[in-house]
Amino acid sequence: MKKRILAAMSGGVDSSVAALLMQREGYEVIGISMDLYDFSVVTKGRSGTCCSLDDLYDARRVCDQLGIPYYVLNLREEFRKEVIDPFVQEYSSGRTPNPCILCNEHLKFRALLRKADELGAEGVGTGHYAVIRRGETGRCRLFASPDASKDQSYFLFSLDAQRLERIRFPVGGMPKTEVRRIAGEAGLPVFEKKESQDVCFVTDDSYTQFLSRKGLKEQEGHFVDKKGAVLGAHRGILRYTVGQRKGLGIAAKEPLYVVAIDAEKNEVILGTEDETLAAGAIARNATFVAGAPPAAEFRATAKVRYRHAGVTATVRCEGGKIQVRFDAPQKSVTPGQALVLYDGDEVLGGGWIECASV
Repeated sequence: MKKRILAAMSGGVDSSVAALLMQREGYEVIGISMDLYDFSVVTKGRSGTCCSLDDLYDARRVCDQLGIPYYVLNLREEFRKEVIDPFVQEYSSGRTPNPCILCNEHLKFRALLRKADELGAEGVGTGHYAVIRRGETGRCRLFASPDASKDQSYFLFSLDAQRLERIRFPVGGMPKTEVRRIAGEAGLPVFEKKESQDVCFVTDDSYTQFLSRKGLKEQEGHFVDKKGAVLGAHRGILRYTVGQRKGLGIAAKEPLYVVAIDAEKNEVILGTEDETLAAGAIARNATFVAGAPPAAEFRATAKVRYRHAGVTATVRCEGGKIQVRFDAPQKSVTPGQALVLYDGDEVLGGGWIECASV
């Protein structure tokens, strides 16, 4: 009897090839997509997101071609609670969130694993670019994809070894060119489909308009320097993020950057490029793939945002928090983003940046 597995179908080429490869491995594959949001408000002609109605249609076409059943799971309420509401709350607090990590944790690898249990499936396969390997003890470990340009391990830091046992990344070790080649040779209708890049629920290209519809009102306030001196007026803290240089509208002898946001005072703190540098960071809600950090203090490579190259650092863990001291100061350590720790290409774990440290 074939083992059953769910294929999380986004309608893109990666998840489509993942489903194809699992079928070729001999699995009984069930295609499943997540209905997360009311896309009836999507601006016409918008592209670059995932999970739209067009994407669901593409996922169904692929499943029809593969001859596998296809279902759409309504997770709108869970998505609102676990992803959109925290996204809005973080912005209101002057932080810059990363909703894709929350979506992976709570929807793809929690809700879909529950659905796998209901359907008698052993787990879930996705089109993520990351690699799962078993260590000498048999415990599952998480690694970055060999294709550094597509690697998504940063978004998966909160997965633990227990959940990794039930997850498959069939394309995780491949370059994107190979994935497209497989899709093209198999005649999958999405083999030339463009990448999804934008936050799926910000449907009008404007974070501020989306947040306004969610009840956050823009309030003008002051740009100030690190000593508190007023430099000018800003249009509302929702428009700014740490490290931002363009769009400030402030005349100065040298370029100014956003170095911090004080939501309580409704102030945006500006500084020079040197003042964007941080010696370290503190992150909350620490999680580790192995279930615990390797030691109370250890060395690791720290990434403070998705496209960050990473920096070697000394890491201390205590009381659910991670304290990191970088070997070299880093620009734009942004509260609300994820701090992810690596040992070489292995993901150790991470947390959510609470603040930069000096």
